[in-house]
Amino acid sequence: MDILQDLETRGLIQQTTDFEGLKQHLSANQVTLYCGFDPTADSLHIGHLVPITMLKRFQKAGHKPIALVGGGTGMIGDPSGRTSERSLNEDTIVKEYSEKVEKQIAGLLEFDKGENPVVARNNHDWLASMTVIDFLRDAGKHFGINYMLSKESVSARIEQGITFTEFSYMILQSLDYLKLYEQENCTLQIGGSDQWGNITAGMELIRRSRENEDEETNVFGLTVPLITKADGTKFGKTAGGAIWLDPEKTSAYEFYQFWFNTDDRDVLKFLRYFTFIPEEEVQQLEDEVINQPENRVAQKRLAEEMTRDVHSQAALDQAQKISQALFSDDLKQLSASDIEQGFKDVPTYQASNEETGLIDLLVNASISSSKRQAREDINNGAIYINGERQQDLQYNLMADDRIEDTFTIIRRGKKKYFLIRFE
Repeated sequence: MDILQDLETRGLIQQTTDFEGLKQHLSANQVTLYCGFDPTADSLHIGHLVPITMLKRFQKAGHKPIALVGGGTGMIGDPSGRTSERSLNEDTIVKEYSEKVEKQIAGLLEFDKGENPVVARNNHDWLASMTVIDFLRDAGKHFGINYMLSKESVSARIEQGITFTEFSYMILQSLDYLKLYEQENCTLQIGGSDQWGNITAGMELIRRSRENEDEETNVFGLTVPLITKADGTKFGKTAGGAIWLDPEKTSAYEFYQFWFNTDDRDVLKFLRYFTFIPEEEVQQLEDEVINQPENRVAQKRLAEEMTRDVHSQAALDQAQKISQALFSDDLKQLSASDIEQGFKDVPTYQASNEETGLIDLLVNASISSSKRQAREDINNGAIYINGERQQDLQYNLMADDRIEDTFTIIRRGKKKYFLIRFE
């Protein structure tokens, strides 16, 4: 199966500038392509995984991908898909973000490895040294105002208002394509569907700037669909916020759980979008979703693939260990590190070494509203210590109740967890 056929089967092509021409170009050449990533935060999130995976797919098909970090364009801000102007970050912040994002992409794509390695570039290298006069004479002269106003990224913002700074972003991204075309013989830009206007503008700049050359200019653009969820909520968001790729911001366990909790209506699409599982196997998993949805076989496979690829096999093993311990209530098998991950967002109480009486601890940690309520909770069998029910009103916590002498996990009822951290 050729790369475009595979992308079509997976539903990963939203638009192409010339499908048949691109198909011939890819079959006849080792094509250099790029995708840009603007450093708007100190970490990428899961929305970036589709373009990252797209670069991997082209690499596996024998082509040469470039991951372009927008150290220059990140100073301006892309108006695409936004209803208001971005806040401009200081250059030191953008530089810091750029370095972190490049390091993150390098870990995901394994820069400079293999026969056709993914390479990294930063558009700050050519945009920062460009003067205003160079910008206007060498690039601006090729862009008519009417042409720019017709682009959705601009036209959608006219009523709300758009500054000249954001208005010029299209030209800056076009310069990226031109520079990579000249320096790397890059002939394909890929991106999200909101980047269509910027991609086609870059192709136009390449053609116009080389119209006096004898060589034929064959450049292409391809976009992937906007990721949507069947329930109408925004992809990549939870009650706790965005799902980041940095494990310090979103733990591997939280990452695993996000994918494991995928809706049945979305899981097959996500398997096709985000993983390299062959279509035949996806169809087998579809049978599981239809006939035995309660087993969540497809969701488990998706969570395994994503956690392993983004984090590591060790991180996946730990996430599964935490999940299994919570499911079986066998919490004593967890390590302190496991607890830090799995109970990151539950209420935590810092206890002294002297606080060992269960009733007092339940009240002090706001698990029960009063001593009377604490007694009722214990009597009713609603209190669990590290997964084990405790109904002794006189119970004092012992050393064995502390996991690695640091944590005790108390559950009230079926789902309300509390973490006790001892000094």
